[in-house]
Amino acid sequence: MHEATEQFFTALPERAPAIPHVPVTGTLRIDLTNSDRTDHWLVHLGPGRVTVQRDRGPADAIWTSSADLFERMIRGQAHSLSAVLRNEATFSGNVALLLFFRTLLPHPPGVRDPRETAREQAARERDGREPDGQGQDRRG
Repeated sequence: MHEATEQFFTALPERAPAIPHVPVTGTLRIDLTNSDRTDHWLVHLGPGRVTVQRDRGPADAIWTSSADLFERMIRGQAHSLSAVLRNEATFSGNVALLLFFRTLLPHPPGVRDPRETAREQAARERDGREPDGQGQDRRG
């Protein structure tokens, strides 16, 4: 098992209070395959809470991928839905759980939150500095 994967799952419950309250509750089982074995994780998701168990049990949805792909996902270098569409991973069950779980995965390096970009643009406009499209400010 990859150390980054262990750290990711260990940190999930601590990050739960920062997760927006959404109307999704259920268990997502994540099966990560290596050449000779499969590791199982049960992630119990609910509004404002996440618990994690290292177990193979009943689940409302199941994600299966290689351990290497999952590690790329938790580093922000791969996307869950793209992986499913490329047949690099499989998913079955309640799709709302996968969509919610995606919010727990990091963004690719260098990606900025569009809300932050919009706030900066609004501040520039309030200050009378509107970009001219070529990196120059126009002052009125």
